[in-house]
Amino acid sequence: MQLKDLLADVPGIVNTCGDLTTDVEALIADSRESTKNGLFFCISGARFDAHDYARQAVENGCTALVVERMLELPVAQVCVENARSAMAYLAAAFYGHPDREIRMFGLSGTKGKTTTSFLLKSILEKAGMKTGLIGTTGNMIGEKHLHSNLTTPDPIDLHRCLRQMRDEGVTAVSMEVSAHAIAMHRLDGITFEAACYTNLSQDHLDYFGTMENYFNTKKSFFMHGAVLNAALNADDETSERIIDEIPIPYLTYGISAEADVFARDIEISEEGVSFSIMLRGVEEMSINMRLTGMFNVYNALAAASIAMIMGVDKNAIKSGLEAVKSVPGRVEMLETKTPYKVILDYSHSPDALENILTTVRTFTKNRLIVLFGCGGDRDHGKRPMMGEIGGRLADFSILTSDNPRTEDPNVILSSIEEGMKKTKGQYVVIENRREAIRYALAMGQEGDVIILAGKGHETYQDIMGVKRPFDEKVVVRELLAQMEQGE
Repeated sequence: MQLKDLLADVPGIVNTCGDLTTDVEALIADSRESTKNGLFFCISGARFDAHDYARQAVENGCTALVVERMLELPVAQVCVENARSAMAYLAAAFYGHPDREIRMFGLSGTKGKTTTSFLLKSILEKAGMKTGLIGTTGNMIGEKHLHSNLTTPDPIDLHRCLRQMRDEGVTAVSMEVSAHAIAMHRLDGITFEAACYTNLSQDHLDYFGTMENYFNTKKSFFMHGAVLNAALNADDETSERIIDEIPIPYLTYGISAEADVFARDIEISEEGVSFSIMLRGVEEMSINMRLTGMFNVYNALAAASIAMIMGVDKNAIKSGLEAVKSVPGRVEMLETKTPYKVILDYSHSPDALENILTTVRTFTKNRLIVLFGCGGDRDHGKRPMMGEIGGRLADFSILTSDNPRTEDPNVILSSIEEGMKKTKGQYVVIENRREAIRYALAMGQEGDVIILAGKGHETYQDIMGVKRPFDEKVVVRELLAQMEQGE
């Protein structure tokens, strides 16, 4: 495809130079990648400026550049106001605008996106649609897993994935929408038929700086035409600030506040949660889910609300919600054959940790033991907060390493301890995560529940820029086998 044809829908073009009839055979974001007739995007980031690597990209086969300032290189160049945004539009055009051939549904908010995306996918499939999923745990077509690195992929990977989905017959996509993706313009040009806003709690302040910036980024998703219909959590106080300005049709869902869609007669147990979903004055359906916790009632309401906006039959909503047995790394009960239970959960923020501890406490017969840490190179402020929550809500806490990245894990642990020491909670610090898990399993007694928090579905540990294999399901299985053999 010629460069000039790809540019048809790209906003913010400032200037061009060179031969715009040059063929583009590949989209390139890494200057080290060898290619033929590639189009290289000069993205300016916090740590590097890809303009500095444009010559390398040309030497490796790129014959055109998208830039934010013209460069002295003998290839076609398109100067734009925002290279990230241009990448999104160009990627969509390069792959034939697959998003226009698929019904797109977005899940936005701090917590609940992943589980809600699985619940919505299940509902859509019960409604007869072939459905794709894009999110934290990876991308899927039906039950087939595709490769993915980010909650919301970069535009090139995203539109490549959407093209594959459409070519394989997908008609609807349930997609997590992260605040980072919104801020970095990864979704520019895509229109979502409907999207939900689950909640707001502290996370990612290393990137957004303040909660206000973080909220405004999420809010912007609903304000500028990217979303045609919205479902908003009425029990989250920040939703009112969206409702005050939202320019599109919306409905609200909740449990405590007045809402269009709400839950009643909620019963939570170890096996799951049952409740009735009410669409005010119109519909009522009883739900018996195999996922547990009050937060999963909210996730179910979010998915059901989007489905109702779409006009999905109530039977499909009910059967879709009830069909989901588990979501990877979300209150995932491991098969350990021990007198105590072991739960894997992705909770890596203060609010998420408090939610999982509060929920599991309701069915813990003896001690509630939690193992957790905090990620390095991320929001420092949440570390003592999570320490305080663990000390206050668990009977025993094991502080350990999460993904320390480039930070000293012991510095992270000291920060968590600051919060822990404000409580009377008992705890131990074991930096090595594998040894910490061994300690937890060894102390487990009949009726205890052990929560391994923070890693969830992840199968690695990020230490000094290296992602080392670390799948906690595998680790638990290996450690229990060793302990059984007396090792």
